[in-house]
Amino acid sequence: MSTVLVIGAGGVSSVCVHKMAMNADIFGDIHLASRTKSKCDAIARSVKERTGQDIRTYEIDAEEVPAMVNLIRKVGPSLVVNLALPYQDLPIMDACLEAGVHYLDTANYEPKDEAKFEYKWQWAYHDRFKEAGIMALLGSGFDPGVTSVFTMWLKKHKLKTIRQLDILDCNGGDHGQAFATNFNPEINIREVTAPARHWENGEFVETPAMDKKVAFDFEEVGTKNMYMMYHEELESLAKFVPELERARFWMTFGDEYIKHLTVLQNVGMTSIEPIKYKGKEIIPLQFLAAVLPKPETLGETTKGKTNIGVIATGEAMDGSGEKTFYINNICSHEAAYEETGNQAVSYTTGVPAMIGSAMVVQGKWKGEGVFNMEEMDPDPFMDMLNDHGLPWQVKELDGPVGF
Repeated sequence: MSTVLVIGAGGVSSVCVHKMAMNADIFGDIHLASRTKSKCDAIARSVKERTGQDIRTYEIDAEEVPAMVNLIRKVGPSLVVNLALPYQDLPIMDACLEAGVHYLDTANYEPKDEAKFEYKWQWAYHDRFKEAGIMALLGSGFDPGVTSVFTMWLKKHKLKTIRQLDILDCNGGDHGQAFATNFNPEINIREVTAPARHWENGEFVETPAMDKKVAFDFEEVGTKNMYMMYHEELESLAKFVPELERARFWMTFGDEYIKHLTVLQNVGMTSIEPIKYKGKEIIPLQFLAAVLPKPETLGETTKGKTNIGVIATGEAMDGSGEKTFYINNICSHEAAYEETGNQAVSYTTGVPAMIGSAMVVQGKWKGEGVFNMEEMDPDPFMDMLNDHGLPWQVKELDGPVGF
């Protein structure tokens, strides 16, 4: 059994901690910290009611490295699980380095003042983590995370090489709100409003945000409009699957979401540039995030399913020529809420965070330095997905995607 320290107290953290408590043979001692201790306490109460396990809670500012180091040394974990905001990745990594403890997160670092998603800042830590003899595992959510593992499982078992790859993220849930995001509003809106980028012929090609739309029929959800956008796993996939000719990321959005987002953009509410209001400096997007419904409050009202997966085309492992495979997971919002008190978008990220943590603390995935999911053996992770609420399926398609 291992001691873990989880940072952050949103919906993803809630799911992860609940699932850790359900696997007490792996995670024997769970600690939870965030800037707002009352949120940690609420999660701990829910965990106690659902599993009988005790979670210890703390107040911490994750950007204060000395305070983080003191907390890590006080708790004595073998792993720090960063489920806070992406802005806080680097200070938490700094704290893990100083304390000599393994690190895991679900999203790559981005600076506060620019919507820019790149692994370069975290990859630059590789030598320091290697010298310290510890591991940093990046992107153990669903996308990034499971989508990368799906890709590498296909490359290990079905395709000798992958020529084309499309990641399809569909949320078919309805939460009954006029406008709300299913994960952190600030991060969600920054992602969606940033220019789209996809990998093609050895370089990233940039296009306007939400410029390309395709209708796709998702199993158990139906036909939805999905939009091409940039997501960080495209960068790591292009690095670790070097034969890729094209890789794209798609996410579904309803017409109401697009309408509201367009208006908010037009009036300046999605801006990350500081403005003066009544003598104080504020960030419009942060103010907007403060007034929107919190994702962790949407679980009870959200109905429907998510369907997330990858479609890969390449040279078949058995020498039978080019083939296309579609591997995906379908997750019920209602079932996720019944099990953990959270909707499926949080569930599909929180469960992989738990599984990645299990890979590290059990030594199934190990190394010294900074690693992405593509560098690890996909099989034990895939097995745990089936056993812990995110079963997957794979099927062969007639040919490459036509969009």
